[in-house]
Amino acid sequence: MAEKIIIISGKQYSGKDTVAKILLENLTDYKRIGLGDAIKIEYGETHGLTFDEIEKNKAQYRQGLIDLGNKRRSEDKDYWIKKVISLEGNIIVPDVRVKRELEFFKEANAFAIRVEASRETRSKRGTLVGETDITEVDLDNIKDWDAIIENNTTYEKLQAESIKLAEKIKRIYN
Repeated sequence: MAEKIIIISGKQYSGKDTVAKILLENLTDYKRIGLGDAIKIEYGETHGLTFDEIEKNKAQYRQGLIDLGNKRRSEDKDYWIKKVISLEGNIIVPDVRVKRELEFFKEANAFAIRVEASRETRSKRGTLVGETDITEVDLDNIKDWDAIIENNTTYEKLQAESIKLAEKIKRIYN
């Protein structure tokens, strides 16, 4: 089972993966595992494929990944969360998007980070799609994050804030 868990939430193009990358550079005893990655890992194990092979050829495997994801969720709605939490070591999960995921990880004593960026800023970073989808709005009114990072300016400012947060996490967990 995962020893220490950091979860990151935010809307599309808010900078979740970037924060995760910076944290991983500064918390070297952690590894990144997204909820979507767990599906790819299991699919790869079943079909004799590496994670990298699946990543390089996502279009080829997409339907199989969707089918596996849905199959496991129909068996247990928390299957993929449990799969991630069952991994050994310290993990950073950069794609927590709905209340049930947040609740489950908080029950596992995860350190919860919210990355905030204005719609205007996010739209400059990429095309916003499905903005009213539950995965975009379900956590909008949650206020009890362990940390909130504002990401409306430069990469350097985001990097500095993320490094400061990594130091805080080290103090908390050590």
